[in-house]
Amino acid sequence: MSDFSLFFDFIRNLYHAPQKDFIPLHEPRFLGNEKKYLLECIDSGFVSSVGEFVNQFEKEIAKFCGSKYAVATSNGTSALHAILHTIGVNQECEVITQALSFIATSNAIAYTGATPVYVDVDLDTLSLSPTALEEFLYNNAQKQENFTINKHTKKNIKACVPMHTFGHPARIEEIAKICKEWNILLVEDNAESLGSYFFKNGIKTHTGLEGIASALSLNGNKTITSGGGGAILTDDEALAKKLKHITTTAKVPHPYEYYHDMLGFNYRLPNLNAALALAQLEQLSSFLQSKLEVAKSYEEFCNKNGIEFICAREGTLPNFWLNAIKLKDKAQRDVFLAQSNANGIMTRPIWNLNHQNPMYKHCQNDGLKNSIYLQDRIVNIPSSVRVDL
Repeated sequence: MSDFSLFFDFIRNLYHAPQKDFIPLHEPRFLGNEKKYLLECIDSGFVSSVGEFVNQFEKEIAKFCGSKYAVATSNGTSALHAILHTIGVNQECEVITQALSFIATSNAIAYTGATPVYVDVDLDTLSLSPTALEEFLYNNAQKQENFTINKHTKKNIKACVPMHTFGHPARIEEIAKICKEWNILLVEDNAESLGSYFFKNGIKTHTGLEGIASALSLNGNKTITSGGGGAILTDDEALAKKLKHITTTAKVPHPYEYYHDMLGFNYRLPNLNAALALAQLEQLSSFLQSKLEVAKSYEEFCNKNGIEFICAREGTLPNFWLNAIKLKDKAQRDVFLAQSNANGIMTRPIWNLNHQNPMYKHCQNDGLKNSIYLQDRIVNIPSSVRVDL
């Protein structure tokens, strides 16, 4: 297929967009109490990192996702960095992750001084492959009494960070089992999967709860947004308390003294942003329903027209944050990208693989066969919540 005009017409009809209107990839929807809560926040005078909206948002996001604790942060990258730092990842460590991810995943690892190690993804989940992980560890790692080392570098493989790509849940139970067998801490990059579920023993379970902690993003292009913003989910009370402490510069509470008892970070979510986040969270269920309907419409169209749509894997319920199609090769992908963007329909390729960036080109990888294959073929298509007219 070299002419995708029928597909572009379908997208315009889906979003009720006249021919000359620009259709973004994913735009925020402010349809609820956003202005009300923002005005309340401004009137309170508490617009920075302390305030009731921060506290309430943490309670509500934990409740929605099913975690015992949540810690609001300035963005998803800071959330992931704070987790890795707190569990002891440092320059003597390596962290296994996927190269098929936004660069923030690798950056958060690098901020600790640790080195990313890249393992391949599954073709259906687009996320870290448990089969590839197990094979990598068997060939390259050695178990010690309470930890695992890389046989080649002699460094401690401290953690594993799978990312639920575009909101499609990874095979996280299998990954968790492998990590446990190898004494590797599991930290989920949940930046794209707020509102994504898999079925665990028949029970609908939110992503981000299998490891010691997970990181969420509330960036402007996410399913819900606080402008920036992020959050940490965990069931570990001691870890939650420490994370809340170090993300507020590790300041010991006192009416007027400024004493900090460890290295901390200025990573807390301002109350102003939390007000916006709380209003968005109130609408998340309806947003997810709209996105599911959009995805179903895309899937039906693609099935009728010979285009491969990245659909929900059996046993999962993705949030369909960004819908994606897989084209037959890089040449067809490039034609689609050029034609769609020339027609005012924003589409984009998947990210350049992390190890292709200069700061990570030295990092060990397993060949990344599937990741390279997907990089040449995957395109994201408009995925905003639809406001029916």
